[in-house]
Amino acid sequence: MTFKTGITAITLAASFAATGASAETLRLLTWGGYAPDEVIAKFTEETGIEVEVTKSNNEEMIAKLRATGGGGFDLAQPSQDRISGAQAEFEIYKPIDLSKINTDLFITSMLESTKGNTTIGEDVYGVPHIWGTSGLVVNTAGAPDVQDYTDLCEESVAGKVSYRLKRPTLIGFAFAMGMDPFAAYSDPAEYEKIISAVEEKLTECKANVKAYWGGGDELLGLLRSGEVTASMAWDTGGWKLNAENPDITFVAPTSGALGWIDTFALPRKTKAEDAAYKWINFVMQPEIAAMITASAGNFTASLGADGFADEELKARFQASFPPEAIDNINWYPTVPAGLEEIEGLALDRIKAAK
Repeated sequence: MTFKTGITAITLAASFAATGASAETLRLLTWGGYAPDEVIAKFTEETGIEVEVTKSNNEEMIAKLRATGGGGFDLAQPSQDRISGAQAEFEIYKPIDLSKINTDLFITSMLESTKGNTTIGEDVYGVPHIWGTSGLVVNTAGAPDVQDYTDLCEESVAGKVSYRLKRPTLIGFAFAMGMDPFAAYSDPAEYEKIISAVEEKLTECKANVKAYWGGGDELLGLLRSGEVTASMAWDTGGWKLNAENPDITFVAPTSGALGWIDTFALPRKTKAEDAAYKWINFVMQPEIAAMITASAGNFTASLGADGFADEELKARFQASFPPEAIDNINWYPTVPAGLEEIEGLALDRIKAAK
């Protein structure tokens, strides 16, 4: 995912027109980079609404809202896979009124995926904002045939492969092997069968692996040196390397990149609901969304915003993600309890295998 900062709070105020009247305030609970100063200034100039930003992360967002029963903030930005579970357990959010959102501003596949993953009963609790993926980072000169996760096990890249022994590797390989692990989330026995098949594949693939990377800097070093020519990694890492070496880039796997989405969600006790909807509609405008991409480092679910991005970043994004690749992303849903144990045991066995 994107590099996200710790928890701080800043208040950015602006006068309400020229009248001296007291301005409405939107209390935003978000990630670092998602509400840059220049965007806030434009929003306040246009609406007269001040924006108070508290930077946080998923765990802290849930903790803050749980402690107040959904109070203290007017708009929050949890990841889509962290909404339905928290809502079912703590009732900290209120449903989104989609009639108050300009849905034409959103990439349709992302909007529909997020709606589906944040629906409880008939109510939707989140709409998408910032997103990113993991997939393949490939030196196209040294590994031109690597197009999907299982290609990392081919003889042509033997000894020059790297990935993490973490759940994204299990999930990615499952999709590349023609299975749908997310569809099996509700059936632990079926999920265990899928993970068992992936475990067998990854055990066979160990001879191809130069190193299992643990940190992003480690992987970037392996790709820069040429010791590794094909890997699993995040899109932003691939684009960073592409700026240094045009042969290296992020490739969206044919079976689908694995995607995360940070959302807009309404705390249950929001006191500025109208201001929250105004902010959502404002920042999803393509020109404004491009300013947020420049700040956050990741793209948004704003339709057409990539056209306003930095020219070099836009070219890298569009090369990695033509429209069909975006529509093919496998978005992470909420992980049911118990599946982590199945995954953990499989990963331990892969690591121990000779």
